[in-house]
Amino acid sequence: MFVLIPGAGGSAWYWHRAVSELRARGHEAVAVDLPGADESAGLPEYTEAVVEVIGDRADTVLVAQSMGGFTAPMVCARAPVGLLVLVNAMVPLPGETPGQWWGSTGSEPARVAAAEAGGYGTEFDLDTYFLHNVPPEIAAAGADHQRPEADIAFNQPCAVDRWPDTTTRVLAAAEDRFFPVDFQRRVARDRLGIEAETVPGGHLTALSHPSQLVDKLVEGLPRGR
Repeated sequence: MFVLIPGAGGSAWYWHRAVSELRARGHEAVAVDLPGADESAGLPEYTEAVVEVIGDRADTVLVAQSMGGFTAPMVCARAPVGLLVLVNAMVPLPGETPGQWWGSTGSEPARVAAAEAGGYGTEFDLDTYFLHNVPPEIAAAGADHQRPEADIAFNQPCAVDRWPDTTTRVLAAAEDRFFPVDFQRRVARDRLGIEAETVPGGHLTALSHPSQLVDKLVEGLPRGR
């Protein structure tokens, strides 16, 4: 079974095209809706929601997008996850908070440098950094599913003593402007000793290139897992 964690805001809708692709190929797939806008709920509550979906299912494939990378190792410490796949994800150190991650990884300088090299604006906006290669009709449909990420989670640590023993893959989108691909490769090597695999699309690759992303997610897996 594939269990998919969304990024900031926590909307399961983000994964809807990938879920359809996975199911069409004979795989079970569930995207978890998280209370991202709730100031009383943070990383522990996100973890609990994902663990509840997994239950006692062995060999779950856990997929985490962007800020979902902070929840994923906490889930792996509590549930029988067979494979963890990070997609354009924040890769935390044990005890690190999302708020600390930006500075400790050099995310912002990397984003600005990539913008200057690529000839697009350095000031963040959704169209430039998230929606630049998402089909217009999909972007329009997503407007009703957008919600803010409450501040509480940014100040909470990734509550693990060490990175879990779970087999981990890192997928980095070639046109990600928010977390540029070279930045993601460096973080994956430095923090996990893993070489990131490249997929097409930008930061929201599950919306722009769901079929190609799912090709990578199912690579090497038995049908129906």
